[in-house]
Amino acid sequence: MTTRLRLARRALTIGLLVGSTSAYSNPGEEHSRKPLPTAEEIAQLPADGGSEFNRLVHEASPYLRQHARNPVDWYPWGEEAFALAAKTNRPVFLSIGYSTCHWCHVMEHESFEDEAVAALMNQHFVCVKVDREERPDIDEVYMTVTQQLTGRGGWPMTVVMTPDKKPFFAGTYFPKNGVGKRPGMMELIPQLSKAWVDQREAVVQHAEKIVVQLQGATHGSPGKALEPGLLELAYTNLNSRFDGRRGGFSRAPKFPIPHHLRYLMRYHAHQGEESTLAFDMVERTLREMRNGGIWDHIGFGFHRYSTDRHWLVPHFEKMLYDQALLSATYVEAWQLTKRPEYRQTACEIFEYVLRDMSAPGGGFYSAEDADSEGEEGLFYFWSPEQLVQILGEEDGAFAIQLWGVKPKGNFAEEHSGRRLGHNILHFPSVGRALDKAKSLPEPILAARIEGIRKRLFDVREKRVHPFKDDKILTDWNGLMIAALAQGGAAFDEPRYVDAARRAADYMLGTLTDENGRLYKRARGNQVSLPGMLEDYAFATWGLLNLYEATFDVAYLRAGIAYADTSLAHFWDEERGGFYLAPDDGEDLIVRSKDAYDGAIPSGNSVSALNLIRLSRYTGSEKYMELAGETMSAFSGTAGRDPVGMTQMMMALDYQEGPSFEVVIAGSPGAQDTQDLLGHLRRSFLPNAIVVLRPTDDDEPAICKIAEYTTHQTAHDGKATAYVCQNFTCAAPVTDAASMLKLLAPAKAD
Repeated sequence: MTTRLRLARRALTIGLLVGSTSAYSNPGEEHSRKPLPTAEEIAQLPADGGSEFNRLVHEASPYLRQHARNPVDWYPWGEEAFALAAKTNRPVFLSIGYSTCHWCHVMEHESFEDEAVAALMNQHFVCVKVDREERPDIDEVYMTVTQQLTGRGGWPMTVVMTPDKKPFFAGTYFPKNGVGKRPGMMELIPQLSKAWVDQREAVVQHAEKIVVQLQGATHGSPGKALEPGLLELAYTNLNSRFDGRRGGFSRAPKFPIPHHLRYLMRYHAHQGEESTLAFDMVERTLREMRNGGIWDHIGFGFHRYSTDRHWLVPHFEKMLYDQALLSATYVEAWQLTKRPEYRQTACEIFEYVLRDMSAPGGGFYSAEDADSEGEEGLFYFWSPEQLVQILGEEDGAFAIQLWGVKPKGNFAEEHSGRRLGHNILHFPSVGRALDKAKSLPEPILAARIEGIRKRLFDVREKRVHPFKDDKILTDWNGLMIAALAQGGAAFDEPRYVDAARRAADYMLGTLTDENGRLYKRARGNQVSLPGMLEDYAFATWGLLNLYEATFDVAYLRAGIAYADTSLAHFWDEERGGFYLAPDDGEDLIVRSKDAYDGAIPSGNSVSALNLIRLSRYTGSEKYMELAGETMSAFSGTAGRDPVGMTQMMMALDYQEGPSFEVVIAGSPGAQDTQDLLGHLRRSFLPNAIVVLRPTDDDEPAICKIAEYTTHQTAHDGKATAYVCQNFTCAAPVTDAASMLKLLAPAKAD
């Protein structure tokens, strides 16, 4: 019997009902949120929030503040809540979610805003709210519990635990009253309270066993070094899961998983013509996503995921990390193919982020909600009548055909199956929507579509916008910096590089303390919470990409400093690999360490790849050894499921090679230097680092970091490329064709 089944059966024997994610809900009409008081008014409120508010009114997190008017007596995570639980001998009811989570809103409206539910919660529990985006360490621990007990996870996450933080019940969404096999809060709370009072010893023993199992599940599975055969196995497994008709790697729901696609591009680059199927999977997925409703055809950017197989009906929240990871994926697809549609999509994602997600002082906001005016997706819906009214008969009819708009709506409501007259704009199939316009030259057709899009955008801007989560998260900003720097360099677009630079400067200034330690979050004038592994890993990734986009050595130096700090405070000396939380962070029931990729790649996998790159920049074998130890720390897990760790497979691919170090020796502003760099930046070279060694500086800063560049100088006054592979350098060359020939195994252009 599996650990999960043993724990679930034990839960049932002591009278508990284990919850799981369900598609059921009828959320009804969500009320419009009243604005919170001003900062000055909040400062005058008592610690418990006062009569109209609970304690969350004092928190900076938008998600916590959304619950500040709930009748539930919420506490933020902290010693005050757990001390009260111990003093009053009550369990802790932990609810974890995030600000743009649709089902979190549903559960709030149905349960946490309900006076009867709140009264029961306040009577029987000490209630704690956590923003998973601010506290990934807490979320990781209790999500593992939820998955162990229920077989699945998701948000909102509901966990009930002892006053010493040991869980004995877990689930996800619960309505006020039970429906079918799903218990409601009105039934669940008395059952849990009765078990706590009448079966305390059994409950505590159950919690202790969960913790023991949790400790075994959160420390990785160390073993031997990762075997190169895993690269083939990852490809084979992805191929077996691939939806050959619609792209992606599942039926429904269907998530964009950029690390799968980026890995397949690397596999294809190394295998060449023998792996055309690998790149076919990438192209099918990228095109189907771009044509589907998961793409915002009017304002750009990708929604979180599709509820159906066809990428048509999304959950409409937009997350910064999706924009970062997907834009980088489209950039790499363009580098491989030079197909303009991939560049266009990447640039349009960047346009959305720079327009709607950029903070005035640098940095990027976290997310936009799925809901507006109490209805999910309402901001994005159109009817045929609206299109004709806005665009006129001719352009309206064209738009209706182009984007698959139907009189009764082009999708059915997820829960009732009814068509409500709403349309999600999408291309019904490649080419079919444009049949009547094929006689138009492509530039004229593109200009017509763009003109229509802009007119619809201007009208849509006047609608009630979804809520924007305006906190700035270090890790997600690191991802966006990496993408913008990569795209700006590849497309020779200084605007993107400048945006990456502003965000990096904000991170290095505002989000970094005087000791070089990162904060997790900034909002307004407040910075707080200690940085976690992903903050350091993704910040380093962004800075290394920004160095290669600017060749400003300050960014390379800062990336090295963040990597060294992560080694000092997160490294597992006994087993290798990195913990999620620092050694001087809060003590939780376990200190988690994981390498599975989720919506974002794992901090361990990104750190492994960062360390390999740093070994190449600096010539330090120590970084390469640590990268190998990181991969070995999870070799057991990777051997069982390499598809769950495709970011780690990219690190393994880099380690196995071929990989390259390219030094361009030349004057930074000279045309011949820029020509060589331009060819490198336009090429798909994922396993290469590029260093600029200025020749018009007697003591270049890069030579102090990369000593091997000291004697690499320009030949005959021309910018010169030094290409090294497997610790062996080819003769220097001064023309792009010769340089690219040396890089041919990496499939340069």
